[in-house]
This record gives sequence, C-alpha cells and structure tokens, in this order.
Amino acid sequence: MAEGTTMCDRKESGIRTAGRKPDQIGSYFVTEWKPLLAVTVSGLIYNIGLLAGPWFEGRLAQCLLDVFTGKKFFTDMLLLVCAYVAVIGFVQGARYIKRFYVRRFANDINRSMKQVLYGNLVHKSVGELEKEGTGSLLTKAVSDVDACVEGIRKFTTEIFDTGIALLAYAAMLLWYDWRLALLCLLFPPFSYLMAEKMKTVVERSNAAYKESAGRLNTATLDRAGNAVTYRIYGCEKQRSGMYEKQLDDYEKTAVRAGMQVVAMPPLYQVISMGSTVLILYFGSKNVLNSGWTVWNIAAFTTFLSCYGKLAVKSSKAAKLFNSVQKANVSWKRIRPLLTEPPEETEEKTAGAVSLKLDQAGGAYPGGKQIFDGLTISAKPGQIIGITGPVACGKSTLGKIFLGEVPYTGHVLLNGKELSEYSDKERRNMVGWQGHDPELLADSIRNNVALGEEQIDVGRELSRVCLDQEVSEMENGVDTLVGSRGVRLSGGQQVRTALARTLSHAKPLIVLDDPFAALDRNTEEEIFRELKAMSKDRIILLISHRLYLFDQTDQVIWMENGQTQTGTHEKMLQIVPEYANLCKVWKEGADHA
Repeated sequence: MAEGTTMCDRKESGIRTAGRKPDQIGSYFVTEWKPLLAVTVSGLIYNIGLLAGPWFEGRLAQCLLDVFTGKKFFTDMLLLVCAYVAVIGFVQGARYIKRFYVRRFANDINRSMKQVLYGNLVHKSVGELEKEGTGSLLTKAVSDVDACVEGIRKFTTEIFDTGIALLAYAAMLLWYDWRLALLCLLFPPFSYLMAEKMKTVVERSNAAYKESAGRLNTATLDRAGNAVTYRIYGCEKQRSGMYEKQLDDYEKTAVRAGMQVVAMPPLYQVISMGSTVLILYFGSKNVLNSGWTVWNIAAFTTFLSCYGKLAVKSSKAAKLFNSVQKANVSWKRIRPLLTEPPEETEEKTAGAVSLKLDQAGGAYPGGKQIFDGLTISAKPGQIIGITGPVACGKSTLGKIFLGEVPYTGHVLLNGKELSEYSDKERRNMVGWQGHDPELLADSIRNNVALGEEQIDVGRELSRVCLDQEVSEMENGVDTLVGSRGVRLSGGQQVRTALARTLSHAKPLIVLDDPFAALDRNTEEEIFRELKAMSKDRIILLISHRLYLFDQTDQVIWMENGQTQTGTHEKMLQIVPEYANLCKVWKEGADHA
C-alpha cells in the first residue's frame, strides 16, 4: 500500500450511490442502468438477428436444389453465402458487445456487494464475528457473493439469449405455419414445469453445500494456523483425519448440489425436442401440398432449423430456473449483511476525559457475570493498574470501553454513560491494544502510521525501544512484517502494535498486557514514556507483571468476580494475594 494511503477509519472506497438499497436486487439494476442499456440494445440486435440463421439455411438449401436442377448458378450460391457470412458477422459483433457489458454489469454488482458486505463486517463487534464463525463469514464474503452475482449475470444474459430469442423463434414458426407451431410449442412448457418442481431440491442441496463450505473453511484455517502446535504435540494425524472428514462431506454436498443443475438440461432438451416428430410428419405433408399450408424445401428447412434452435434455448431457460434457485440460496445468506454501512467521516480526537465507574460489571451476552461491583474514578494524568489471576475478567473490563462487552452499573466518560456514545464518538475517545498485537500484513511504517504522513515513525519506534532493531533490518521501517507479524519476534510484534497505539493516542488508552514479551529494562523505558504522555490522558494498564505497579496512581484487583480498588500501598495492606504477587515479582527482579 502506498505510504500516503490511509488504512484505517477511512471512507469506503468507491462512490456511495444516493438511494441505493443493497438488500434489494432491483436496486442494482437501477444503479447500473448504463451498462444495462448497452446490453439491451446489443442484445435486441443479436437475438433478432438470430432469425437470419434459419432463414439463410432455408435459402441455401433451396438454392442448392435450384443449382442441381439448373434453375440457378454457382454465383447465386456464392452471393448468398457471402451475404450469410456478413449478416452472421454483424450479429456476432452485437453478441460480443452484449457479453462485454453483461460481464461489466456483473463485475460492478460484485464490487458493490462486497463493498457493502465488507463495510458491515468491519463494523461488527468481535463477539458478533466470533459467533458467526470465520469459515462461514469467508464463505459469505467470497463464495456466496460470487454465486449470487453469477445468478444475476445468467439471468440478465438469458433474458436476451433465451427470452427474446424464444419469442423471435416462436414468432417465426407461427408465421410459417401457425397450426403446426402451436402443436410444437406444447412440449417446452413441460421442461419449465419440471425445472420448477426441482426448486426445493436445488435450494436444499445448495444450502447444505454452503454450510459444508463454511465448515471446511474453518477447518482449513485451524489446520494452517495451528500447524506447528499440532506437529509438535503429535496431533497431525488426528487433525488430518478430522480435516479429511470435512473435505469428504464438502465433496459429497458439492456433487449433490451440482447434479441437479448439470444433469437435468439434457432431459429438458429431450422433452423440448419431442416436437421434431410432428415437424417431420406434418412438415412433409406441407411440402407435398397436402398439409395446412404450402411449403417448399426452403420453408421446411427453415422451420425445422428454427424449432431446433428454439428447443435448445428452451432447455437453457429450464436450466436458468435452477441456476436462479441456486443463486437464491446465496442471496438469502448474505442479504442480512447487505445494509448500507455507516458513512465514515474524519473527526479529530476528543479532548481530555474523566472516567468514573460505579458498581460496574461485565458479562458476555447470554453468559454468566464475569465481575461486578467495580467503583473507581480517574482523571487525566493517571495510570490505573489492573491485575488479578488468570481469567478473572481483566480483558473483559478493557473490552467494555470498546463497546465489545455489555456492562451493568455505570461507566461514565465526562459524566455521560458510555453506552450513550455512538461508535464513532467512542472511537475518538478510546485507544486500545489487545494482548494479540493484530498486525497488518504490511510494512512496519504502515503498521505504525496507518497511512498518516504527519506521524514520525522513527520517533514512535524510539518511544517503544524498537528504533535500533528496525534500523538494522534490511529495509528499515519499510520491512514487511508478514501475515499477523510472523516475520517479527514476539517482543517486536508487541512493540510495533504499542507504537501504533501511542502514535494515535486517545484521551483514554487501554493496554492489555503490553509488556508480556519484554525484558524488565525495556518495560521500564516504555513505562517512562507512558508516564510522560499520561499528563493529559488516562491509561488503563492491564498486566500480570507487577514490577512497576508501585508507580501507578491506582490499582484494580480482580478475583472470583469481585473487585477491590485503591493505591498500591493500600492494596498491599487489604489484598494479601496482591501483596504476595508483588513480593514474588520483586524478588524475581532482584535476582535477575
């Protein structure tokens, strides 16, 4: 990504179309009217021009007979062939234009759908995303959108390639012999009826296929992400067996989903071609002047050729029903995610804030209460240390300020309930670094600055004691960190993420275990930077490392769903567990 490109909190790419309703199929046809107009004009020319094929074939058959009987000459046949080639060339040119703009129409819809869908996904909370499942979201974001757009493309294409062509062929048949045409046209509707009866089977099998694809994506991500762990602990065979099970299920459901759509068209065509027997019988009587009308060889050949093409188109129309039914499954899956995402606007970071928690508690939706009764006040310039045993709710407390976890009691920023702020207002007040660094697969520069050119990346790296290490890398700040920072050590990942958080400092900063992979000297240097920048900010420091908690302004101890607060000195007196942990860390530091 270019250095000047902002990577976070930007407006959506592309143009937001006024009046667009992403969850309504018709809206896409309205917004993409220009390519559709080109499709309509070229489609009409192409499909009406298709009538030239049977007509010329009849003329050629008659001309050939006349050449054999001496009524016409070879030059007459040559002129007719040249005219045939020229007309077909013109018609195929219109077909090329139609297909080009149909593809462009489909690509524009694909882009628009994914733009809206991704815009909604990035505004969902972590809890909502985890509940949905990574594999299912990937399937919806890629496979379902592609399948849905492909259904729209086929429908748009077949409106002309099948719908208009069928009407044109039917009109031509009726013009040659309306009685015989009506008899022949009794057969194609049976193929449409059969296709409609397949609706439930097609939708059910494709729904099962999509669900299986989601499970396979989840299994693939798990197998790739945890490959080292499985290999070290000898679980590869077990995980491989489970993966093969998912793969086998995916293959079976994919075959079942495809069979109805792929295997039925030949049957549809056989049904439609049943009228050929009638054409051979009654058509021959017309040629012998004993039928409903008088035909020559040209008329017979044209009628038979025209109906053959109509039968082929008719089988495609029946197949189209199944394709649309298949796409409808994907549309139902992604439609809830196709609401217009909120429009992002640039807004300056809020000024200093005050913080007050009164009998606050946290719990995940539908889950048990994780902690309760937390009461504390903080003002700019303070660092609040938060600690306690593993799984006591420290990270849950931090996520309350992000809006990721609902809370009970009161959490007030500047005297206003946190839940009353909009997502955008909250983002302008609260900064965050989780215990997972969440680095982008980009350069160190872009991971820190996020595209903001005015940020001095070198200075920000020096604040987290990373500037020297980065300068020794081959490409310096432009070194690519790889997916999730895989090319960096654990400590480098943490410090890169911390540099990002501090360079985009908000009035309230929540740091979840930011020193876990650092040595004590580095931790002390970074803590001095935090003290310096906390003059007009409140910093919530979640950590199990208690070297520096004696330098915090207040401490929150969390255990067994309960909380206790006070200064470091007070907590040493009233919380024996805290005092013991501080002693252990102090002794460990003295022996280091």
